[in-house]
Amino acid sequence: MVQYILRRFLQMIPITFGIVTLVFSLIHLIPGDPALQIAGENARPQDVEQVRKALGLDQPLWTQYVHYLSRVVRGDLGRSFQTNESVTKQIAARYPATIQLAFGSMFIALLVAFPLGIVSAIYRNSWIDNLARFFALIGVSMPSFWFGPLLIIAFAINHHWFPVSGRDEGLRSLVLPSLTMGLALAAILTRMIRVSLAEELTQLYVTTAIAKGATRAKAIFRHALKNALIPVITILALQFGSLLTGAIITEQIFSWPGLGRLLIQSISTRDYPQVQASILVIALTYIMVNFASDLLYGVVDPRIKLE
Repeated sequence: MVQYILRRFLQMIPITFGIVTLVFSLIHLIPGDPALQIAGENARPQDVEQVRKALGLDQPLWTQYVHYLSRVVRGDLGRSFQTNESVTKQIAARYPATIQLAFGSMFIALLVAFPLGIVSAIYRNSWIDNLARFFALIGVSMPSFWFGPLLIIAFAINHHWFPVSGRDEGLRSLVLPSLTMGLALAAILTRMIRVSLAEELTQLYVTTAIAKGATRAKAIFRHALKNALIPVITILALQFGSLLTGAIITEQIFSWPGLGRLLIQSISTRDYPQVQASILVIALTYIMVNFASDLLYGVVDPRIKLE
C-alpha cells in the first residue's frame, strides 16, 4: 500500500507539470491586455507600457514561463494583478466555500440516488422503476443556469424560505445551490446504481446466498450492493471533480463566494496569476479525489489489488 501511494504521488508530478504548462499557454491566448485593463482604456501608451513592464509582461513568453514555473516549484503562486495580494491567500479564503458547496451537493445526490437506485433495481419495470427513470431523465436534462433561477423564484422570492444569494445565513444559504447541482448528480447516480445493482442481482452468487438461507435483503445489501459500488465509486470521483468546475456557474447564479466565482472575475479582468492558480488548485483537487477513489476500490472489494 505504501509503495502504491508513493508511486501514485510520483505520477502526479508530470501530470501537474503538464497542467501548469497547459494553463500558462492557454491563458496567454485569451484576447485582451492585462496592462490596459489596469491602466484604463484612456491611459497613454507610455503608461500602459510602464504597467506592462511592472507586471513582467514585456518579457518574452518563454522567460515568463520559466519565472512562473520556478515560483510554482517553490510554492509561490504569484500576486494578483488587480489587488497585488497573494493569490494563495485569496484562494484560501474562497476555497472552503467551494468545498462546502461540493459536499452539500454530494450529500443531496447520495441521499436521493441510493434509495431510488436500489429500489428501482429491485423492482425493475415496475411503476417505481419507471418513476425513477423519469426522474433521471429530467435531472440530466435540466441545466444549472435554468434550474438555479427556477429554485430562486420558487423558494426564495415567492416563499422567502431561503436566501436569494450569498453565504451569510449558514446552512440555509447552502440549500438552494446544493439542490441545483445535487439533483443533477443524483439523476446520473440513480441510473448508474440501478444498472449496476440490477446486473449483480442476476448473478449466481445472489441466488446461492438465498438458497443457503440468507434473506433477500441480506443478499442484496451485504453481497450484491457491495459489488455494485465499484462503478458507482468511479462515477462519484469523476462527478465530484465536475462539481468543483460546475460550481462556477452555480456560484455566479447564487453569488456564492467560492473559487469558481473568483475564477470568473479573474478571467474578466485578465488577472493571469489568479486564473492560473485557481485552475491549478481545481485540477489538483480533481487528481486527489480520483486518487482517493482508487484507494476506496480496495476497501469495497478486497479482491482488487493496488499495484
